[in-house]
Formats: sequence, structure tokens, C-alpha cells
Amino acid sequence: MKNFLWIFVIVVGLSGCATSLDGQRYLSIEPSFDLFQFFDGEVKAWGLVQNRDGEVIQKFEVDIQGSIMGDQITLDETFQYAVGKGPAKRAWRIVRLDDGQYRGTAGDILGEAVGSTYGNAFRWSYRMDIPVDDTVYEVSFEDWFWVIDDRRLFNRSYIQKFGFDVAEVTIFMERL
Repeated sequence: MKNFLWIFVIVVGLSGCATSLDGQRYLSIEPSFDLFQFFDGEVKAWGLVQNRDGEVIQKFEVDIQGSIMGDQITLDETFQYAVGKGPAKRAWRIVRLDDGQYRGTAGDILGEAVGSTYGNAFRWSYRMDIPVDDTVYEVSFEDWFWVIDDRRLFNRSYIQKFGFDVAEVTIFMERL
């Protein structure tokens, strides 16, 4: 019984170590976010990645070109890094489903990403392998986008491993 109690305390303690936002809180906030409308055309993004200690480990710019065909949007991303290294390019293929949800794939994403809109917010979840020094780690991303107006949005991504936030990404995006 004593071992069970210890395990219970550890599991409950670890469950609070990852950021988890409630999309329902954003349902009534305007303006509403429309993924296809915002990313149709050219978008410029500026961002940084911070490790668990808050140290900036990447600083980057992204040029995004979005194109829509029916219920699918393709986002071609080109990255330039001022600090750190990362992918030079990524191409997302995102499909809007009949129930208003989204599914997407990209070459460096494991499996399929899933997304939902909540008023002015959008949640995008996926898994990815990240190289760090000589090791590759499989991590989960919880991306949250909040539209500011019809030209700008703010993105916060929580990178998680074993239920812990291990890094955070902050990105500002603007339609051109």
C-alpha cells in the first residue's frame, strides 16, 4: 500500500508539469480565427525558442506562402536562423474536415497533426523528432495561436517530453 501511495503522489505531481490550456475559455473572444483566411497568401513570422531555464536557444524568421485548393491549405515555410539551427524548409498540408476540425502532415512531423478552433484561438498538436547534440528526442508540440486582428497573430508552442514542458516557442506572425 505504501508503494501505491508513492506512485500515486508521483503521477499526480508529474501531471501538473506540462502546460495545458482550456480552449473553451476563448470561444466568445473576437475576432474569430479562420486558419485558411489568415494563411492564404504571404505571411512573415519572427520567433524564438527558449529552453526550460528560459535561455534563448533559437531565434528565427519564417517566410510562409499559403495556397488553398478546396478544403486543403498548403503552407510552404522557409526558415532563417540568427541563433541556433533547425529545418530550412517545411511544407504543411492541412485539411479542414466537415466537423470543423483540422488534420495535417509535414515531412518532419511524426504521424498526423490535429487542430481545433476556439473563437479567436486555434490549437494544433503533433509529434516530432528533435535533434539535440548527438541524440534525437521524440517530443510533443502543443501550439496555440491567438488572432489579434485580420493581419496579425501570436503563437505559443509548448514542447513536451514525458509530461514535462522542456522548451517554449514564441512566434509573432503578420500577413503581408
